Amino acid sequence: MQKYRTHTCGELRGKDVNSEIRLSGWIHRKRNLGGVLFVTLRDNYGITQVIAEPGTMAFKELDGIRVESVVTIDGIVRSRGDNINRDMPTGEIEVEAKAVILQSMADILPFQVADDDNSPETTRLAYRFLDLRREKLHHNILRRSQIIASIRRRMIEMGFQEFQTPILTSSSPEGARDYLVPSRLYPGKFYALPQAPQQFKQLLMVSGFDRYFQIAPCFRDEDARADRSPGEFYQLDVEMSFATQEDVFAAMENLMHGLFTEFSNWKVNKPPFPRIPFEDAMLKYGCDKPDLRLAAEIADVSDIFAASDFNAFKSIVENGGVVRALTVPNVADKSRKFLKDVEDFAKEAGAKGLASLIFADGEIRGSLAKPLSDATKAELKNRLGSKTGHGIFIIADNKDVASVILGKVRLHLADLLDLREKDSYRFCWIVDFPMFEKDEETGQTQFSHNPFSMPQGGMEALLTKDPLSIKAFQYDIVCNGVELSSGAIRNHRPDIMYKAFEIAGYDSSVVDEKFGGMIKAFKFGAPPHGGIAPGVDRMVMLLANEPNIREVIAFPMNQNAQDLLMQAPSEVTEKQLKELHLKIVRE
Repeated sequence: MQKYRTHTCGELRGKDVNSEIRLSGWIHRKRNLGGVLFVTLRDNYGITQVIAEPGTMAFKELDGIRVESVVTIDGIVRSRGDNINRDMPTGEIEVEAKAVILQSMADILPFQVADDDNSPETTRLAYRFLDLRREKLHHNILRRSQIIASIRRRMIEMGFQEFQTPILTSSSPEGARDYLVPSRLYPGKFYALPQAPQQFKQLLMVSGFDRYFQIAPCFRDEDARADRSPGEFYQLDVEMSFATQEDVFAAMENLMHGLFTEFSNWKVNKPPFPRIPFEDAMLKYGCDKPDLRLAAEIADVSDIFAASDFNAFKSIVENGGVVRALTVPNVADKSRKFLKDVEDFAKEAGAKGLASLIFADGEIRGSLAKPLSDATKAELKNRLGSKTGHGIFIIADNKDVASVILGKVRLHLADLLDLREKDSYRFCWIVDFPMFEKDEETGQTQFSHNPFSMPQGGMEALLTKDPLSIKAFQYDIVCNGVELSSGAIRNHRPDIMYKAFEIAGYDSSVVDEKFGGMIKAFKFGAPPHGGIAPGVDRMVMLLANEPNIREVIAFPMNQNAQDLLMQAPSEVTEKQLKELHLKIVRE
């Protein structure tokens, strides 16, 4: 017999009855029922029920061992007859214990592993190795491994090659804060951990490689959010030579549809995914990461109020503002308190107010029911497709405020009224981002998003168009309101890059100094290329249906960027500081 096991704890079935077997694992639960000791034994693969008869040595040994201790059990597989547990893959059988070897005794647990005892996250992270034994989290991490394996297989099938890029590199002047690594050999100089392999993957394209991917670790010194882990994260880094925006879309749609179909039984919208221009997204959804599971869209109704006799909104339009409206169902039976709470939410989000029209059976209620003429109410109802039972929510403000706040109200109402399509993944692309924007404080034209994107229209657009009207070949892929990635067709022409930076107020010498490696490479022949980098953690989070990204990462930091298990960040010795030519200056 093998030293530790002949089978795993998820393997035994009815065909194995009367077999002599050996199992090893953790004691999941213990119950003494009528003198018979029932033990569930757990390993990476599943759970098996073990019984120990009273008076046996196996009973005596198991009775004195705490849960979560590691044991090896020799026994005989017995049928459970009519007592099959159909919720367990091994529910047809149980193992009658004949001998028990204690491999490792567990201390008293800081929280229960077999049951959810709502332990604080700080405790869970400090004992993450115990937390990872819990069924749901253990399953999430196994699924993460399977998802990454599927991504790798699918990328290779599409003709992409996997390359590794440096971890120690130079500090980037753009993006988030770098994590810096002091050099021992070069006093006063620092490496940086890469925020992304952006420049390296573009240099690979210049080097003549055609389709690159990498499951890339990235490091950014930024604050945590529910969908973003502080410190480090992983992304599927992708770059393609001689590729248009549509070529990138086709590859990613093939990947995403296949991946999400493989790992979920939810509905996944089929390629091609909707392409939504940035301006339309901001108007219709109030954000550039719309949740398309909610059908309700924001509409501009400025013209209706400009022609109305409702002076409060009419004057806003006459002074350059806008009026935006949103209609949603299932509102007519809600109380005045409900409407007041929604209005308060809008005010907390920055609105001066939130007006409403509620179309109940036989009557119209809401704050605009009396002030508006019947003709205006009828025109609003017709324009927005409102029906009996629907409510219209309206904000009048400047263009940059109205839709953004109404977009937040849209999602808030979706939560309150349960309006999202169930069990579905709705992907879309946000396209046609503005290349430039105006700094509100200085009035200076500056880059809106990625300065290395190719402007639509190339050099001619930069020379002949108003910079604020120029769009970039830049795009985001969004799923269920979660931005999975930004991407772009790159600016591979030095002359176009110099001109774009000139418009944003940068001399060519600044470009040469900050991005010398890229510019130098582009001067030796660069192919048109583009790419994208979807977040692996966010994809797994969506597929696991988890609201918090830490539930799909094996050893995450907490919201304060601390590793409570390994006690990082930590102080280092004076000897280490001296070797690195560093001195701590305390405030």
